[in-house]
Amino acid sequence: MKKTKYVQIGMGGRSRFWDRALATTYKDTCDLTAICDINRTRLEVARKRLIEHYGYHDVEMYAAEDFEKMLDEHKPDYVIVTTIDRTHHKYIIKAMEMGYDVISEKPMTVDDDKCAQILEAIDRTGKNLRVSFNYRYAPHHSQLREIIAAGTIGEVKQVHFEWILNTSHGADYFRRWHRDKRNSGGLMVHKATHHFDLVNFWINSYPVKVYAQGGLKFYGRENAEERGVTKFYSRCHGSENAKGDPFAIDMAASEELTELYLNAEKDDGYIRDQSVFGDNISIEDTMNVIVNYANGAVMSYSLNAFSPYEGLNVCITGTKGRVEMKLIEAIYVNGEGDSDKEGLIESKKIIVYPMFEPGYEVPIKELEGGHGGGDPVMLDDIFNPNAPYDPLHRAASHIDGAMSIMTGICANKSMATGQPVNVFDYINIPKEKLNK
Repeated sequence: MKKTKYVQIGMGGRSRFWDRALATTYKDTCDLTAICDINRTRLEVARKRLIEHYGYHDVEMYAAEDFEKMLDEHKPDYVIVTTIDRTHHKYIIKAMEMGYDVISEKPMTVDDDKCAQILEAIDRTGKNLRVSFNYRYAPHHSQLREIIAAGTIGEVKQVHFEWILNTSHGADYFRRWHRDKRNSGGLMVHKATHHFDLVNFWINSYPVKVYAQGGLKFYGRENAEERGVTKFYSRCHGSENAKGDPFAIDMAASEELTELYLNAEKDDGYIRDQSVFGDNISIEDTMNVIVNYANGAVMSYSLNAFSPYEGLNVCITGTKGRVEMKLIEAIYVNGEGDSDKEGLIESKKIIVYPMFEPGYEVPIKELEGGHGGGDPVMLDDIFNPNAPYDPLHRAASHIDGAMSIMTGICANKSMATGQPVNVFDYINIPKEKLNK
Protein backbone atom coordinates (compact mmCIF):
# COMPACT_ATOMS: atom_id res chain seq x y z
CA MET A 1 0.00 0.00 0.00
CA LYS A 2 1.28 3.45 -0.93
CA LYS A 3 2.03 5.54 2.15
CA THR A 4 0.66 9.05 2.61
CA LYS A 5 3.60 11.46 2.52
CA TYR A 6 4.06 14.35 4.97
CA VAL A 7 6.52 17.16 5.55
CA GLN A 8 6.56 19.41 8.61
CA ILE A 9 7.64 22.97 9.29
CA GLY A 10 8.21 24.23 12.84
CA MET A 11 10.11 21.84 15.12
CA GLY A 12 9.62 23.45 18.53
CA GLY A 13 8.01 21.96 21.63
CA ARG A 14 4.65 21.09 20.05
CA SER A 15 6.17 19.44 16.97
CA ARG A 16 6.89 16.13 18.68
CA PHE A 17 3.15 15.55 19.09
CA TRP A 18 3.00 15.18 15.30
CA ASP A 19 6.31 13.61 14.34
CA ARG A 20 6.11 10.99 17.10
CA ALA A 21 2.70 9.84 15.87
CA LEU A 22 3.95 9.56 12.29
CA ALA A 23 7.12 7.73 13.35
CA THR A 24 5.39 5.23 15.63
CA THR A 25 1.63 4.59 15.54
CA TYR A 26 1.16 5.43 11.85
CA LYS A 27 4.52 4.43 10.38
CA ASP A 28 2.95 1.66 8.27
CA THR A 29 0.59 4.01 6.40
CA CYS A 30 2.26 7.42 6.74
CA ASP A 31 5.72 8.69 5.87
CA LEU A 32 7.35 11.84 7.25
CA THR A 33 10.11 12.57 4.77
CA ALA A 34 11.35 16.08 5.59
CA ILE A 35 11.36 18.66 8.37
CA CYS A 36 11.92 22.42 8.25
CA ASP A 37 12.70 25.16 10.79
CA ILE A 38 14.42 28.54 11.18
CA ASN A 39 16.73 26.99 13.78
CA ARG A 40 19.36 24.41 12.78
CA THR A 41 19.83 23.07 16.30
CA ARG A 42 16.14 22.30 16.73
CA LEU A 43 16.12 20.58 13.35
CA GLU A 44 18.97 18.35 14.45
CA VAL A 45 17.26 17.59 17.78
CA ALA A 46 14.08 16.57 15.96
CA ARG A 47 15.98 14.41 13.47
CA LYS A 48 17.93 12.72 16.28
CA ARG A 49 14.72 12.11 18.22
CA LEU A 50 13.09 10.44 15.24
CA ILE A 51 16.02 8.13 14.63
CA GLU A 52 17.24 7.35 18.14
CA HIS A 53 14.04 7.53 20.21
CA TYR A 54 11.52 6.16 17.73
CA GLY A 55 13.72 4.01 15.50
CA TYR A 56 12.53 5.92 12.45
CA HIS A 57 14.27 6.36 9.12
CA ASP A 58 16.37 9.43 8.41
CA VAL A 59 14.55 12.58 7.33
CA GLU A 60 15.88 15.44 5.27
CA MET A 61 16.34 18.79 7.02
CA TYR A 62 15.60 22.17 5.41
CA ALA A 63 16.12 25.72 6.57
CA ALA A 64 12.98 27.89 6.65
CA GLU A 65 14.14 29.83 3.60
CA ASP A 66 14.16 26.53 1.70
CA PHE A 67 10.51 25.72 2.46
CA GLU A 68 9.53 25.87 -1.21
CA LYS A 69 12.52 23.75 -2.17
CA MET A 70 11.41 21.12 0.35
CA LEU A 71 7.96 20.99 -1.24
CA ASP A 72 9.39 20.80 -4.76
CA GLU A 73 11.75 17.98 -3.85
CA HIS A 74 9.42 15.88 -1.68
CA LYS A 75 6.00 16.55 -3.20
CA PRO A 76 4.06 15.60 -0.06
CA ASP A 77 0.40 14.77 0.23
CA TYR A 78 0.14 17.07 3.26
CA VAL A 79 2.14 19.87 4.83
CA ILE A 80 2.02 20.08 8.65
CA VAL A 81 2.44 23.63 9.99
CA THR A 82 3.57 23.93 13.62
CA THR A 83 5.47 27.21 13.54
CA ILE A 84 5.02 30.32 15.68
CA ASP A 85 1.40 31.47 15.31
CA ARG A 86 2.05 34.70 13.39
CA THR A 87 3.76 32.76 10.57
CA HIS A 88 1.05 30.11 10.09
CA HIS A 89 -0.55 32.03 7.24
CA LYS A 90 2.77 32.37 5.39
CA TYR A 91 3.34 28.62 5.16
CA ILE A 92 -0.31 27.64 4.79
CA ILE A 93 -0.77 29.97 1.81
CA LYS A 94 2.53 29.09 0.12
CA ALA A 95 1.85 25.36 0.48
CA MET A 96 -1.62 25.70 -1.04
CA GLU A 97 -0.34 27.88 -3.88
CA MET A 98 2.15 25.13 -4.68
CA GLY A 99 -0.67 22.57 -4.78
CA TYR A 100 -0.63 20.97 -1.33
CA ASP A 101 -3.23 20.39 1.38
CA VAL A 102 -2.34 21.57 4.88
CA ILE A 103 -2.79 20.51 8.50
CA SER A 104 -2.20 23.39 10.91
CA GLU A 105 -1.85 23.66 14.65
CA LYS A 106 -4.35 25.95 16.30
CA PRO A 107 -4.84 28.87 16.14
CA MET A 108 -5.21 29.10 12.37
CA THR A 109 -3.65 32.58 12.55
CA VAL A 110 -3.60 35.64 14.82
CA ASP A 111 -5.56 38.49 13.21
CA ASP A 112 -8.35 39.22 10.76
CA ASP A 113 -6.05 40.32 7.92
CA LYS A 114 -4.07 37.07 7.96
CA CYS A 115 -7.32 35.13 8.31
CA ALA A 116 -8.69 36.85 5.19
CA GLN A 117 -5.51 35.99 3.29
CA ILE A 118 -5.89 32.30 4.18
CA LEU A 119 -9.56 32.20 3.21
CA GLU A 120 -8.82 33.90 -0.11
CA ALA A 121 -6.02 31.42 -0.85
CA ILE A 122 -8.32 28.46 -0.14
CA ASP A 123 -10.96 29.84 -2.52
CA ARG A 124 -8.33 30.59 -5.16
CA THR A 125 -6.40 27.31 -5.00
CA GLY A 126 -9.14 24.85 -4.06
CA LYS A 127 -6.82 23.21 -1.52
CA ASN A 128 -7.89 21.99 1.92
CA LEU A 129 -6.86 23.23 5.35
CA ARG A 130 -7.55 21.27 8.51
CA VAL A 131 -7.08 22.95 11.90
CA SER A 132 -6.20 20.60 14.77
CA PHE A 133 -8.67 21.12 17.61
CA ASN A 134 -7.83 18.17 19.86
CA TYR A 135 -10.15 19.41 22.62
CA ARG A 136 -13.13 18.40 20.47
CA TYR A 137 -12.01 14.76 20.71
CA ALA A 138 -11.68 14.54 24.51
CA PRO A 139 -14.48 12.25 25.72
CA HIS A 140 -15.95 14.78 28.16
CA HIS A 141 -16.15 17.50 25.48
CA SER A 142 -17.61 15.06 22.97
CA GLN A 143 -20.18 13.89 25.52
CA LEU A 144 -21.24 17.47 26.22
CA ARG A 145 -21.98 17.92 22.51
CA GLU A 146 -23.98 14.68 22.53
CA ILE A 147 -26.02 15.81 25.54
CA ILE A 148 -26.88 19.13 23.90
CA ALA A 149 -27.51 17.61 20.44
CA ALA A 150 -29.91 15.09 22.00
CA GLY A 151 -32.09 17.97 23.22
CA THR A 152 -31.52 17.04 26.87
CA ILE A 153 -31.44 20.68 28.00
CA GLY A 154 -33.59 22.01 25.17
CA GLU A 155 -32.62 25.04 23.11
CA VAL A 156 -29.41 26.62 24.45
CA LYS A 157 -29.89 30.16 25.69
CA GLN A 158 -26.90 30.88 27.92
CA VAL A 159 -23.29 29.68 28.28
CA HIS A 160 -20.87 30.45 31.08
CA PHE A 161 -17.28 29.34 30.41
CA GLU A 162 -14.51 29.94 32.93
CA TRP A 163 -10.96 28.86 32.04
CA ILE A 164 -8.32 28.93 34.74
CA LEU A 165 -4.57 28.72 34.01
CA ASN A 166 -2.28 27.98 36.93
CA THR A 167 0.99 29.69 37.89
CA SER A 168 3.01 27.04 36.03
CA HIS A 169 1.23 26.69 32.69
CA GLY A 170 -0.25 30.19 32.76
CA ALA A 171 3.05 31.82 33.62
CA ASP A 172 4.75 30.00 30.75
CA TYR A 173 2.94 32.11 28.16
CA PHE A 174 4.62 35.15 29.68
CA ARG A 175 8.13 33.64 29.41
CA ARG A 176 7.91 32.72 25.73
CA TRP A 177 7.20 34.34 22.37
CA HIS A 178 3.50 34.39 23.26
CA ARG A 179 4.07 37.45 25.50
CA ASP A 180 4.24 39.60 22.35
CA LYS A 181 0.68 39.88 21.02
CA ARG A 182 2.01 40.25 17.47
CA ASN A 183 3.26 36.66 17.70
CA SER A 184 0.28 34.98 19.34
CA GLY A 185 -2.76 37.24 19.24
CA GLY A 186 -2.60 37.07 23.04
CA LEU A 187 -4.36 34.45 25.10
CA MET A 188 -7.68 35.49 23.55
CA VAL A 189 -6.45 33.91 20.32
CA HIS A 190 -3.65 31.48 21.15
CA LYS A 191 -5.33 29.78 24.11
CA ALA A 192 -9.00 30.74 23.99
CA THR A 193 -9.36 29.59 20.37
CA HIS A 194 -9.74 26.11 21.90
CA HIS A 195 -12.60 27.26 24.09
CA PHE A 196 -14.37 29.40 21.52
CA ASP A 197 -14.21 26.48 19.10
CA LEU A 198 -15.70 24.17 21.73
CA VAL A 199 -18.66 26.49 22.25
CA ASN A 200 -19.25 26.76 18.48
CA PHE A 201 -19.03 22.95 18.37
CA TRP A 202 -21.27 22.35 21.39
CA ILE A 203 -24.12 24.71 20.55
CA ASN A 204 -23.86 24.33 16.76
CA SER A 205 -23.63 28.06 16.07
CA TYR A 206 -21.13 30.84 15.48
CA PRO A 207 -20.35 34.24 17.05
CA VAL A 208 -21.82 37.47 15.69
CA LYS A 209 -20.96 40.12 18.30
CA VAL A 210 -18.21 40.35 20.93
CA TYR A 211 -17.56 42.69 23.84
CA ALA A 212 -14.47 42.26 26.04
CA GLN A 213 -12.44 43.80 28.82
CA GLY A 214 -9.02 42.72 30.01
CA GLY A 215 -5.57 43.71 31.03
CA LEU A 216 -2.21 42.76 32.49
CA LYS A 217 -3.12 42.57 36.18
CA PHE A 218 -0.48 40.25 37.69
CA TYR A 219 2.50 39.60 35.42
CA GLY A 220 4.83 42.36 34.19
CA ARG A 221 7.32 44.51 36.08
CA GLU A 222 4.93 47.27 37.16
CA ASN A 223 2.54 44.82 38.81
CA ALA A 224 5.40 43.10 40.61
CA GLU A 225 6.76 46.44 41.84
CA GLU A 226 3.35 47.33 43.26
CA ARG A 227 3.40 44.09 45.26
CA GLY A 228 6.79 45.00 46.74
CA VAL A 229 9.08 42.87 44.55
CA THR A 230 12.60 44.34 44.41
CA LYS A 231 14.68 41.60 42.76
CA PHE A 232 14.31 41.52 38.99
CA TYR A 233 16.03 39.76 36.10
CA SER A 234 15.60 39.61 32.34
CA ARG A 235 15.88 35.83 32.04
CA CYS A 236 16.15 32.90 34.42
CA HIS A 237 19.28 31.15 33.11
CA GLY A 238 22.39 32.38 34.89
CA SER A 239 20.54 34.84 37.12
CA GLU A 240 21.09 34.94 40.88
CA ASN A 241 17.84 36.81 41.36
CA ALA A 242 15.95 33.99 39.66
CA LYS A 243 17.09 31.44 42.22
CA GLY A 244 14.23 30.59 44.55
CA ASP A 245 11.68 32.41 42.40
CA PRO A 246 8.69 30.05 41.97
CA PHE A 247 7.98 31.73 38.63
CA ALA A 248 11.44 30.97 37.22
CA ILE A 249 12.08 28.00 34.94
CA ASP A 250 15.46 26.24 35.03
CA MET A 251 16.09 25.08 31.49
CA ALA A 252 19.49 23.66 32.41
CA ALA A 253 17.76 21.17 34.74
CA SER A 254 15.71 19.75 31.84
CA GLU A 255 17.36 17.72 29.09
CA GLU A 256 14.49 18.47 26.72
CA LEU A 257 14.49 22.23 27.30
CA THR A 258 18.26 22.36 27.09
CA GLU A 259 18.27 20.59 23.73
CA LEU A 260 15.34 22.45 22.20
CA TYR A 261 16.05 25.96 23.46
CA LEU A 262 19.14 26.60 25.57
CA ASN A 263 21.52 24.99 23.09
CA ALA A 264 19.60 26.54 20.18
CA GLU A 265 19.99 30.17 21.28
CA LYS A 266 23.18 30.54 19.24
CA ASP A 267 21.20 30.04 16.03
CA ASP A 268 18.46 32.65 16.31
CA GLY A 269 18.71 34.35 19.71
CA TYR A 270 15.33 33.14 20.94
CA ILE A 271 15.14 33.25 24.75
CA ARG A 272 12.72 30.68 26.16
CA ASP A 273 13.00 31.62 29.85
CA GLN A 274 12.28 35.34 30.04
CA SER A 275 11.11 36.73 33.37
CA VAL A 276 7.33 36.85 33.67
CA PHE A 277 7.86 40.07 35.66
CA GLY A 278 9.87 41.76 32.96
CA ASP A 279 9.02 44.56 30.57
CA ASN A 280 7.71 44.30 27.01
CA ILE A 281 4.71 42.09 27.74
CA SER A 282 1.82 43.11 25.49
CA ILE A 283 -0.71 40.36 26.25
CA GLU A 284 -3.33 40.25 28.98
CA ASP A 285 -3.50 37.84 31.91
CA THR A 286 -7.09 38.66 32.97
CA MET A 287 -9.96 38.71 30.45
CA ASN A 288 -13.75 38.78 30.45
CA VAL A 289 -15.84 38.44 27.29
CA ILE A 290 -19.51 38.56 26.30
CA VAL A 291 -20.39 36.82 23.02
CA ASN A 292 -23.69 36.80 21.10
CA TYR A 293 -24.30 33.85 18.77
CA ALA A 294 -26.30 33.50 15.58
CA ASN A 295 -28.78 31.12 17.25
CA GLY A 296 -29.60 33.69 19.94
CA ALA A 297 -27.45 32.22 22.71
CA VAL A 298 -25.16 34.46 24.77
CA MET A 299 -21.91 33.50 26.50
CA SER A 300 -19.98 34.97 29.38
CA TYR A 301 -16.33 33.85 29.17
CA SER A 302 -13.43 34.50 31.51
CA LEU A 303 -9.76 33.57 31.42
CA ASN A 304 -7.27 34.00 34.26
CA ALA A 305 -3.58 33.09 33.89
CA PHE A 306 -2.34 33.18 37.51
CA SER A 307 -4.58 30.79 39.43
CA PRO A 308 -3.46 28.26 42.08
CA TYR A 309 -4.99 25.45 39.99
CA GLU A 310 -5.87 24.76 36.36
CA GLY A 311 -9.12 23.71 34.78
CA LEU A 312 -12.51 24.88 33.63
CA ASN A 313 -16.07 25.45 34.75
CA VAL A 314 -18.75 25.33 32.06
CA CYS A 315 -22.48 25.88 32.64
CA ILE A 316 -24.91 25.70 29.71
CA THR A 317 -28.58 26.49 30.28
CA GLY A 318 -31.40 25.74 27.87
CA THR A 319 -35.17 25.74 27.73
CA LYS A 320 -35.39 22.28 29.34
CA GLY A 321 -32.56 22.35 31.86
CA ARG A 322 -28.88 22.89 32.48
CA VAL A 323 -25.62 20.95 32.15
CA GLU A 324 -22.47 21.72 34.13
CA MET A 325 -18.93 20.45 33.63
CA LYS A 326 -15.94 20.94 35.89
CA LEU A 327 -12.38 19.80 35.13
CA ILE A 328 -9.11 20.02 37.04
CA GLU A 329 -5.97 19.56 34.93
CA ALA A 330 -2.43 18.55 35.90
CA ILE A 331 0.60 20.85 35.62
CA TYR A 332 2.54 20.72 32.34
CA VAL A 333 5.26 22.89 30.80
CA ASN A 334 5.47 22.89 26.99
CA GLY A 335 8.57 21.21 25.61
CA GLU A 336 9.44 19.53 28.90
CA GLY A 337 8.94 15.77 28.79
CA ASP A 338 6.11 13.63 27.43
CA SER A 339 3.40 15.55 25.56
CA ASP A 340 0.87 12.94 26.78
CA LYS A 341 0.98 14.85 30.08
CA GLU A 342 -0.39 17.96 28.40
CA GLY A 343 -3.99 18.50 29.42
CA LEU A 344 -3.93 15.45 31.71
CA ILE A 345 -7.18 15.44 33.69
CA GLU A 346 -6.97 14.99 37.46
CA SER A 347 -10.72 15.17 38.05
CA LYS A 348 -13.79 15.67 35.87
CA LYS A 349 -17.52 15.78 36.36
CA ILE A 350 -20.60 16.39 34.20
CA ILE A 351 -23.96 16.93 35.87
CA VAL A 352 -27.29 17.35 34.06
CA TYR A 353 -30.08 19.26 35.80
CA PRO A 354 -33.38 18.69 33.97
CA MET A 355 -36.03 21.30 34.62
CA PHE A 356 -38.38 20.13 37.45
CA GLU A 357 -36.43 16.88 37.93
CA PRO A 358 -33.48 15.83 40.11
CA GLY A 359 -30.00 16.32 38.66
CA TYR A 360 -27.82 13.36 37.75
CA GLU A 361 -24.13 12.80 37.05
CA VAL A 362 -23.11 11.55 33.61
CA PRO A 363 -20.45 8.79 33.57
CA ILE A 364 -17.49 10.04 31.53
CA LYS A 365 -15.59 7.70 29.24
CA GLU A 366 -11.94 7.18 30.16
CA LEU A 367 -9.27 7.37 27.45
CA GLU A 368 -5.49 7.42 27.64
CA GLY A 369 -3.41 10.23 26.16
CA GLY A 370 -2.94 13.98 26.24
CA HIS A 371 -5.76 16.51 26.53
CA GLY A 372 -7.99 14.13 28.42
CA GLY A 373 -7.56 11.36 25.87
CA GLY A 374 -8.46 13.59 22.94
CA ASP A 375 -5.00 13.62 21.33
CA PRO A 376 -4.85 9.98 20.17
CA VAL A 377 -8.45 10.09 18.92
CA MET A 378 -7.74 13.18 16.81
CA LEU A 379 -4.49 11.74 15.49
CA ASP A 380 -6.32 8.60 14.42
CA ASP A 381 -8.97 10.68 12.71
CA ILE A 382 -6.24 12.51 10.78
CA PHE A 383 -3.69 9.79 10.02
CA ASN A 384 -5.60 6.50 9.96
CA PRO A 385 -6.90 5.83 6.43
CA ASN A 386 -9.43 3.39 7.93
CA ALA A 387 -10.63 5.63 10.76
CA PRO A 388 -14.27 4.94 11.62
CA TYR A 389 -17.02 7.36 10.62
CA ASP A 390 -17.37 10.14 13.19
CA PRO A 391 -21.06 10.98 13.81
CA LEU A 392 -19.99 14.05 15.82
CA HIS A 393 -18.11 15.51 12.84
CA ARG A 394 -15.18 16.61 14.99
CA ALA A 395 -12.78 17.22 12.12
CA ALA A 396 -12.30 21.00 12.02
CA SER A 397 -12.29 22.82 8.68
CA HIS A 398 -10.83 26.22 7.83
CA ILE A 399 -14.30 27.67 8.49
CA ASP A 400 -14.18 26.23 12.02
CA GLY A 401 -10.66 27.57 12.42
CA ALA A 402 -11.71 31.02 11.27
CA MET A 403 -14.84 31.23 13.41
CA SER A 404 -12.96 30.17 16.54
CA ILE A 405 -10.23 32.80 16.19
CA MET A 406 -12.66 35.55 15.18
CA THR A 407 -14.14 35.52 18.69
CA GLY A 408 -10.69 36.19 20.12
CA ILE A 409 -9.67 38.63 17.39
CA CYS A 410 -12.84 40.65 17.96
CA ALA A 411 -12.29 40.45 21.72
CA ASN A 412 -8.86 42.02 21.18
CA LYS A 413 -10.44 44.79 19.11
CA SER A 414 -13.08 45.35 21.78
CA MET A 415 -10.49 45.56 24.56
CA ALA A 416 -8.57 48.12 22.51
CA THR A 417 -11.60 50.31 21.73
CA GLY A 418 -13.93 49.68 24.66
CA GLN A 419 -16.75 49.01 22.18
CA PRO A 420 -18.72 45.91 21.11
CA VAL A 421 -17.46 44.46 17.82
CA ASN A 422 -19.55 42.89 15.06
CA VAL A 423 -17.72 39.77 13.89
CA PHE A 424 -18.85 40.02 10.27
CA ASP A 425 -17.39 43.50 9.95
CA TYR A 426 -14.03 41.73 9.91
CA ILE A 427 -14.59 38.45 8.11
CA ASN A 428 -16.26 37.64 4.80
CA ILE A 429 -17.73 34.14 4.80
CA PRO A 430 -20.97 33.51 2.90
CA LYS A 431 -23.77 32.48 5.21
CA GLU A 432 -24.36 29.24 3.31
CA LYS A 433 -20.85 28.11 4.27
CA LEU A 434 -21.62 28.78 7.92
CA ASN A 435 -24.74 26.64 8.09
CA LYS A 436 -23.96 23.83 10.49
